[in-house]
Amino acid sequence: MNLKDINFEELSPFEFKDILIKLASRKSEKMMLNAGRGNPNFVSLIPRYGFLQLGRFALSEAERHYGYMDDLIGGHSDRDGIEARFEIFVRSNWDAKGVKFLNAAVSYVKDHLGFSAGDFLHEMVQGYLGCEYPSPVRMLKMGEKIVVRYLLREMGAGHDLLGETQLFAVEGGTAAMAYLFESLKANYILEEGDKIALAVPIFTPYIEIPRLDTYRLVEIEIVADPEQGYQIPDEELEKLLDPDIKAFFLVNPGNPTSVKLNDSTLKKIKEIIKKRKNLVIITDDVYATFADDFKSIYAVCPHNTILVYSFSKYFGATGWRLGVIALHERNVVDRLIRKLPEDLQKELEERYSSVTVNPRKLKFIDRLVADSRNVALRHTAGLSTPQQVQMVLFALYALMDEQNRYKEAVKRIMRRRYKALYRGLGIEQPIDPNNVYYYTLIDTEALAEQIYGREFADWFLKTLPYSEFVVRLAEEAHVVLLPGKGFDVKHPSARVSLANLREVDYLKIGQTIRKLLDSYYKEFVKSKKK
Repeated sequence: MNLKDINFEELSPFEFKDILIKLASRKSEKMMLNAGRGNPNFVSLIPRYGFLQLGRFALSEAERHYGYMDDLIGGHSDRDGIEARFEIFVRSNWDAKGVKFLNAAVSYVKDHLGFSAGDFLHEMVQGYLGCEYPSPVRMLKMGEKIVVRYLLREMGAGHDLLGETQLFAVEGGTAAMAYLFESLKANYILEEGDKIALAVPIFTPYIEIPRLDTYRLVEIEIVADPEQGYQIPDEELEKLLDPDIKAFFLVNPGNPTSVKLNDSTLKKIKEIIKKRKNLVIITDDVYATFADDFKSIYAVCPHNTILVYSFSKYFGATGWRLGVIALHERNVVDRLIRKLPEDLQKELEERYSSVTVNPRKLKFIDRLVADSRNVALRHTAGLSTPQQVQMVLFALYALMDEQNRYKEAVKRIMRRRYKALYRGLGIEQPIDPNNVYYYTLIDTEALAEQIYGREFADWFLKTLPYSEFVVRLAEEAHVVLLPGKGFDVKHPSARVSLANLREVDYLKIGQTIRKLLDSYYKEFVKSKKK
């Protein structure tokens, strides 16, 4: 690989990452430390064991039918008597891992949530077997009631929005964003040339998608200030008062900043929404569950906000592809669709005529479901039922954990890795109550100044191309970090994922960064003597 032939300025951070991985892997005797990935290296065990035991019970339900077929064929579960059969299963398998949790989950659904245990068991068993199309296609009935409780609790909304929040179960947060962009375009909420606002720095696809030929949207940056702990200054938020801005996209807590919006910022956004009643907000809150006392924009501005959440990071379930889109039943998008001119209303009426006899009354969340399968295939839409079952068990596990044992354990892991990284750097780690520690963004200019002074930092910035620091880390030390520039960070920086390596590895990464910086300082000292 000839690095001189590569224009790093034009690469996305993920293309850049692939090149860095190749550089870091050149010498096989050295172990590569790839801190460029956001995929966690931990998984929640108890709800997975519960899923396995549910599978055993589900298969025992299927075996009750077609006994004469010599175990070749089973049948669907019967609703009648399922609770009694489950109790027998529990007593017979009490010592098997996951059975106690599963039994407690059924009890919680019945005794705490007040739902029918039989209905819940039947839906979960049928869902595990995957023997029926998802019905309703948007989300299983019992599943939605449970997951919405989990979601609202984690989003800081409590019970205030219970009964008013609808969910669409989707294949992770990425599918959620793809469906949203497509449906907002199909329903003329976002059209070519429209302005949208992006809270930057931000996960790169949110920058790239609007620029695609499919959408051709104009991006207005709402820039978080590193001097204010990556909160968004009021003057930046006031850009949203521009009536030409149709939608505001953000990740909260941020990626790559890993910082949640504070109460002051949320209050300012709420004030702006009072003046911009037609502004659509799309918030990706996948990292919310790692935060202390998190509050989503959805909890503050529910009628204007579309909430995207994924179970991938918190439960170590990226491969499961589990996510939801949440919408208030009285939301701004439905209102905007109703205000469309008559010619567009007729066009949309024809588009959704195969879904309902009265397409004009079709809510946006149901249009999302239809559009996810090109409308015509809407009857077979929906997230696979086994995926929905695992999602429900994750949600129940969190709801039942009133001591937050799992949450505190996960947070403890991330914070220890953060401390190890800065211990390796040889400096005190920055403390911010709004930091969730899933990533950390290392400002290389600030680091250079903190360790060796302003004069060296100026030389460091002036002398080195923006890509050289992370390229040398990969090539010489086999450490992979992502450059902050790809996330639209305004200063030289590198994103370190704290999710996917061992604590000792972060100590090594910190030591490696410090060693490279020390070598640059030696070059600086030599340059001064010339």
